[in-house]
Amino acid sequence: MTIAITDAWNGPGNKDGELSLVVPKDHGLHASTSRRAFEHWYFDARLESGHTIVGFLTKRRPEQGANCDPSVELIVYGPDGSKIDARVSFPKDQARFSTDDVDVRIGPNRCWVDRSGPLPVQRVVLAAGELAFDLAFANELPSWMPGKGETYYGARDHFGWVVAAPRARVSGTLTIGGAVLDATGIGYADHNWGVGDMKRIIERWHWGRLYTDEHSLLFANVITQARFDHHQSAPLMLADRDGVLLSTGEVTLTEGPMHFHPGANREHPEWIQLEVPGELTLRLDVERIIDAQDLLDEVPVVRSRVVKPIVHKLVGRPGYFRFDSRFTLSIAGREPVVGHTLHEMVALR
Repeated sequence: MTIAITDAWNGPGNKDGELSLVVPKDHGLHASTSRRAFEHWYFDARLESGHTIVGFLTKRRPEQGANCDPSVELIVYGPDGSKIDARVSFPKDQARFSTDDVDVRIGPNRCWVDRSGPLPVQRVVLAAGELAFDLAFANELPSWMPGKGETYYGARDHFGWVVAAPRARVSGTLTIGGAVLDATGIGYADHNWGVGDMKRIIERWHWGRLYTDEHSLLFANVITQARFDHHQSAPLMLADRDGVLLSTGEVTLTEGPMHFHPGANREHPEWIQLEVPGELTLRLDVERIIDAQDLLDEVPVVRSRVVKPIVHKLVGRPGYFRFDSRFTLSIAGREPVVGHTLHEMVALR
């Protein structure tokens, strides 16, 4: 039986002739009684110091058990290519999630929003291990979501995405091992939620964005497994300083030659290209892999030398990559622009 997959674009076709109005409750908890519900709030920034920082506040990750505790995770990639990460969980009675707007508290960690100005400013205060963030993300563009923000896989399973800050000025402090650093740069914040066992639905996805002096571009390309006919959900947003120019899912993905990476124990493409016919072409040529993980290593029972090969045969080789790539962005009627950006690939099969 074929399961219907619905990308909720506003139309005409798989695009938005008119943008959905993103309202505060879109950023809040999407409460669900399902044991398979998941949700997180995400922040990242590239700082003038050369550091890249990533922060998560998570109610439940899709791969976790139904009774897991909420958690926060902090990651810092140093200018020298180093990586520091830390994750800590807290009992459920130490977590609070507002349904009215983004206001998340997990232990002493919190993210919330100030809407007193023309564009929102999100605040995030996180600490775990030797890392701490105290940051403000001041939007330079309004919040955005593709269509009505959700893709449905059949009647019940779904995945939601709203981008609270497509482009933000970041300020505050980054603490590493007790040393407090000024944190100034350009950043991004989003929010994902859903219901379902995503590893049984999704084969892999690409996700990323880039910023130039004139434009901001966000993309995701989610490819389902064979039982879902390798359906591609491919939201892409292009904006200039005045607002969104293009919000579409009519995007063609091409992947370059594949190369095996031992860190993730699987292959990744040498390059990817996204094309919106008549509008733009984006090519990302991988120059450096700054993170590669075999996702089975995060499961203590599975990562032993004896068990892991058996699990690989049963579920595949789930892996994660974060790339530093040279981009070439060609927008219709304009000269191509080149630069560097980060993007990721997650493969669940």
